Amino acid sequence: MINDIESVAWASMGHAYGPADDVPQWLRGMTSPDSEVRDKAFSSFYSAAHHQGDVYSCTVASLPFLFAMADDPSTPDRARVVALLVSIGREAAERRDPGVICFDINGEESTAHEDTAAIMRERGEAFVVYACDADARLRGAAIPGLGLFLDDAERAVAVLQERLEAEGGITERLLVVRTMADLALRLPAAREPARAWFDALADGVEVDADIRLAAIVQRARCVPESLDDTTLPTAIELLRQITPAPRHDNSGGEAGSRGPSGPCTCTAEPDPDSGVPAHVAAAFADLERRGRLHAPTTSLLETFHEALDARLDDRTALLTAQLRSPDAATRYDAIDMARDVITTWRGDHTHLVNLLAECLLPHDSYTSAAAAEILGSLGPLAEPAREALAVYVTTHRTTHRPDAWASPHAELRRAHQQAVLALAELGDGRALPGLLTALDRGVDVWRAVNAASRLPQAAAELTPRLIRLLARIDHSREWPDVSPAALASALAALGDPAAVPALTDALQASAQHKQWRTVAPLLKAIASFGTLAAPALDLVRPFADIVDVEVRTAAAGAIWNIERRPETAVALLTDLLDHGRSIDALNVLSQIGPPARAVLPRLRQMLNEQVEQNMQNEQNGSAVLNDSWTLVRVASALWDVGGIGEAPLVVPALLDAWNNNDSTARHAVACLNRMGKAARPALAHVQAALAQPHRGGHPWGWGVACDLEFQNTCRSVQARLEGTGTIF
Repeated sequence: MINDIESVAWASMGHAYGPADDVPQWLRGMTSPDSEVRDKAFSSFYSAAHHQGDVYSCTVASLPFLFAMADDPSTPDRARVVALLVSIGREAAERRDPGVICFDINGEESTAHEDTAAIMRERGEAFVVYACDADARLRGAAIPGLGLFLDDAERAVAVLQERLEAEGGITERLLVVRTMADLALRLPAAREPARAWFDALADGVEVDADIRLAAIVQRARCVPESLDDTTLPTAIELLRQITPAPRHDNSGGEAGSRGPSGPCTCTAEPDPDSGVPAHVAAAFADLERRGRLHAPTTSLLETFHEALDARLDDRTALLTAQLRSPDAATRYDAIDMARDVITTWRGDHTHLVNLLAECLLPHDSYTSAAAAEILGSLGPLAEPAREALAVYVTTHRTTHRPDAWASPHAELRRAHQQAVLALAELGDGRALPGLLTALDRGVDVWRAVNAASRLPQAAAELTPRLIRLLARIDHSREWPDVSPAALASALAALGDPAAVPALTDALQASAQHKQWRTVAPLLKAIASFGTLAAPALDLVRPFADIVDVEVRTAAAGAIWNIERRPETAVALLTDLLDHGRSIDALNVLSQIGPPARAVLPRLRQMLNEQVEQNMQNEQNGSAVLNDSWTLVRVASALWDVGGIGEAPLVVPALLDAWNNNDSTARHAVACLNRMGKAARPALAHVQAALAQPHRGGHPWGWGVACDLEFQNTCRSVQARLEGTGTIF
């Protein structure tokens, strides 16, 4: 059939990157005897015709050819072809909704998802054939299709039961159990027979422990009411049975670990590619690392956590078993699951934090780095791990080398750096030696700069070093090795006025090379020093006339903070409101407050226009996310400048923005907190936010530290409006 490929009008179709006339080349390449050609063909097809899992008209047109390849025993990499078919079909099945109109890349209505789903169901029996093939890879690729594309529930259940009996590999057997759950969730007629099968497997004393555990997990996934008081203890005991006992090496430590605390013997890291910035290389390394699964039970346990959902006590008990498992791989993979629980759900997570601290083992840098990185992301919630982090860092410096931050051993260096960064996030001065090593030796400076801002008590030691780094920046480069914006932010946070001349010099150099992305943060950093930055005022003024709106706004803010003359700053900011409604300009007006009252009519006009725009967007079904950001900032500025008389306009506007875009909640509540008793109409909203079990900003999320700050602000508003607690 591949010979008929030119009969399709590919050029009339499109994919993610333009016309689809290159699709035939990729389809042919998939059948090439040359493995490199095949790899490139599959990669190109996934990238363009199945971009980020999407389905286009050319993807639909490719299906007959892909099925022809999958049906032909002589096709190389049949398993990859079937895996591609399953991926396309899964996307179509999950996205297909008769009530939703889809559009192609030309903006025309598309039926690609619906057409794909229909073709996959028509060819459902083909996946039965593939799933019974002698090639284990082909069977593994095909098994999910039995749950996705067979519409005869009785037939599908029977085939899956047969496959479990026939399969010998544990990976394929676990996949069969998962596919049965997929089937039960898709076809109501399959739910009862699937549950009966899960029950039999879960209770079968002759059934292997891993299959019993899989049955319990998948039953919980598709029959949540099956969870009872015996489910978790049984699952934990089965996990214990299937977890391999650790192998011990001659040093007395686990095989694959570094042995007891002592000099690191791991291979030194090769010199990095000089053409790739260190922070970019590290980001890609992190992505690759986070994509690994180390234990065969990991996917199953991730599914179990999804099924347990808000049962935090149960999830904590399960994570306790995982994080204290004798198997290093199981422990490692549990670290990320613990992060998911802590960062997604509110509650007392002290026990989990302590378990993560127990993973800081001097003989296992790989696991320690992952644990330290998670702890560093938890903000104040990492407090119970403070001493463990400090001991870990100190042990490295005394046992390995004082400048462990710059160790030539990649794993040890990463673990040490992550622990230092976590300590710095807690404001702990014991992070300082590592940061000084970074700044003095020039090793992974980009990591240390942001952390330095967390240690204002060490400004006397950190500020001169940051100034020297800023002075060495080559502002002619678009992407210097160390971000001048990050340096400026750190110097502003440390608050030492000795930084002002260096910031001024950097501002001049950035402007000379028209690096406007750098100019704006440098202006903001100078502004943070207020009147102490007076010597920089003459240099700052001309930037208020720059075409770039962000630079002009930053200059206006700096002029206000340095000279405190509202008549000058308000004129500049009003002009900015008339040319783009800069959110930063509104923020500066909020800082100025009542002295900016001349701008009140303009702010009221902007508020009314934004409310009307949001109403029109809602009626038209258009997105209001970005408009909500403008609305909350305008409302906040109106209150800060106008005061109590503006409350009838401000409170509804804040709540409107909050309702339309949950990510604005922090800013809305901050303004409500400044409003005192005038915020009373928002009390129910604030109470509901505090009762929310998820962290704020869900589903986008905004980090643990921000959510803790949000909760504290909500409690302050609630206490004031309810007349309890301290009135601020």
